[in-house]
Amino acid sequence: MSRMKHLLPDRVTVISALSGGLLALSFPRPSLSLLAWVALVPLFLVMDKRPFRSGFAAGMAFFGVVLYWLNIVMTTYGRLAPVFSLVAYLLLVAYLSLFFATVTWAACRLREKSGLSIALTLPVLWVALEFVRSFLLSGFPWASLGYSQNHLLVMQSADLFGLYGISFLLVLSNALLAQTLGRRGLGLFAALPWRAWGVFFLLLGLNLGYGYFRLQAFDRPPEKVLRVGLIQGNIDQSLKWDPAYQAETVALYGQLSRQAGKDDLDLIIWPESATPFYFQEGEKLAAQVAAVPVDTEAFLLFGSPAYQVVNRSFRYLNSAFLLDAQGETLGRSDKVHLVPFGEYVPFGAYLPFIDKLVVGVGDFSPGIISPLPMNGARLGTLVCFEGIFPELARDYVRRGSDLLVNITNDAWFGRSSAPYQHLAITRFRAIENRVWVARAANTGISAVISPLGVIDRQTPIFERGYLNAEVGLGSTPTVYTRYGDVGPVLALILSAFWLLRTRRKMRG
Repeated sequence: MSRMKHLLPDRVTVISALSGGLLALSFPRPSLSLLAWVALVPLFLVMDKRPFRSGFAAGMAFFGVVLYWLNIVMTTYGRLAPVFSLVAYLLLVAYLSLFFATVTWAACRLREKSGLSIALTLPVLWVALEFVRSFLLSGFPWASLGYSQNHLLVMQSADLFGLYGISFLLVLSNALLAQTLGRRGLGLFAALPWRAWGVFFLLLGLNLGYGYFRLQAFDRPPEKVLRVGLIQGNIDQSLKWDPAYQAETVALYGQLSRQAGKDDLDLIIWPESATPFYFQEGEKLAAQVAAVPVDTEAFLLFGSPAYQVVNRSFRYLNSAFLLDAQGETLGRSDKVHLVPFGEYVPFGAYLPFIDKLVVGVGDFSPGIISPLPMNGARLGTLVCFEGIFPELARDYVRRGSDLLVNITNDAWFGRSSAPYQHLAITRFRAIENRVWVARAANTGISAVISPLGVIDRQTPIFERGYLNAEVGLGSTPTVYTRYGDVGPVLALILSAFWLLRTRRKMRG
């Protein structure tokens, strides 16, 4: 009996996991964004009893719920057996949970060794570790805490501090509540850390006030307008790379484009890998694609695999081509940040037994940032999950992009919450750089996003059709576009300094 009791999770682990589960509910879907302001309180109240384990348990619950759809990707489209899919899923969730565990462990250590309050250390540590997660081992910043927020007033400060400023405020709210509740035995007034609460409400008020100011400042029609048509082919993933279905796919996109083109469009956008063949080889199907802009008298941007021959070896690329109204190729933009185990195998020379999840042609190679020229304007193309990396969108805007275009194939996610999470993340790229975003997705959600993060129009998922809308051209200079992630870098430096001080004190 005692052995069975030992195997059961203890009270701290259960409370921590509950906290992580509550935090997951603040993300799409069900998008209960207000929960993010309080969901971490249970974790912060009990973490001192099990500093590392509590954070790890919360992370397992959080990422386990938010990323459940990975099993759909790996089993349905990656052809993995359910048991191997579950193992891979749990390994990724465990890896991501280490970031939560490191935050709680470090905060408890700093409180014990240096007397620093959790209201001071937790927000800084959290931002630092979220930033590290965005680039370590290729980076996976999906479900960063700030993405839980969908209220426009709260989101606008992303053009100052990026996503991380909102994450800082959310953790500060949770830490202050936990610190106050943890001292409740001292009496109401003694328990309240008045100065810390004053700082929080000042920061929150400044954030909301700034949001109101920006909403008013950008609430005007754009000076330059582009009429775009977003084509949603809704091609089943199991058929997408079937050679027998290629002609039907091209015909379908052509038909939808000609219907959309009746509205006198400037630009038609097809999703990622809309042409599941090498357009650059110029065969019969490529000629049918090139006929679309001629018939519609509009530019055409579409996703297609491509290749280069370098030193007699092939480099395969996940690309976007831009054609003018005469069907001539104006340029090609290649995907820069590839999906690990989806488009390439990390350390592939050492892991020959691991195959890719994507059905396609060999390993892809990364491209470079290259905006596409279009009639005096420039288009920055984010392919698939490149939209979750703020630095890529920022680089495109810094290089003169007047419009960000996100072409993606979210068919991988099935009817899960992932397409809604992906769209919520992409909204922040518009706000950070004050630029319009046009998003074409194979199975949805296709959408037009304003520089305020307002989803002007969008399509339902898994429906075939098109969406015509107007977008503005040009971006407004922002602090984030100019300086990037200075805030999280400083948080990382400060965190390292704090922890090094505790180590020196112990040696002393």
